[in-house]
Amino acid sequence: MVLITEDLIRKRAEHNNCEITTLEEISLHQTEIERIEHIDKWCRGLKILYLQCNLIQRIENVGRLKKLEYLNLALNLIERVENLEGCESLEKLDLTVNFVGELTSIDGLRDNERLRDLYLTGNPCTDYDGYREYVVATLPQLKWLDGKEIERSERILAMQEYDSLRERILHQQTKYLEKRTAEKEATQKQKERKPGFDGKWYTDMDAHLPESDIECALEAISV
Repeated sequence: MVLITEDLIRKRAEHNNCEITTLEEISLHQTEIERIEHIDKWCRGLKILYLQCNLIQRIENVGRLKKLEYLNLALNLIERVENLEGCESLEKLDLTVNFVGELTSIDGLRDNERLRDLYLTGNPCTDYDGYREYVVATLPQLKWLDGKEIERSERILAMQEYDSLRERILHQQTKYLEKRTAEKEATQKQKERKPGFDGKWYTDMDAHLPESDIECALEAISV
């Protein structure tokens, strides 16, 4: 497990003379980081944060980054959008190719009034019928979604149909989350079995996500 340490931050801050307190941009991509931590304490002035191609399962510990304008978390293991309310300067959020199935978790982005550009391409939620319309109606401050500009007429129609859209999304979301939970339980039972012929103890492996998720992420990172 790779941790975000002060030493790691300083190594990635060479362009800023290894000074981290005044850092405005940092790239921690493709380092197999599993958890976001410390950055909001050490680098309060960050405006751009690259964390794509890691093994991050949850958005956390970024709420104190008041100046953060761009957060890239593409190609991780994130399942819901959360804990971004404090990022009051956030303009662009990239969650391309994650595992976001709880589409209604974007409701928390309503407080991010400066958010203009959102990417959810490659997440399970984008397969829901009414996905784009729901996002457009829920986040009126958005100008672009998945690289496509939001037209005024599109927004008006989406907002008029919001109640029916939300009901439809909740139905699909519930079905997906039930399936996801079953997959996790099945994987957990498999890990609790005795060692297989390869001699590997399944209980030593990650207990939170299906093994296939981690394999997919590692394969993407190695590309």
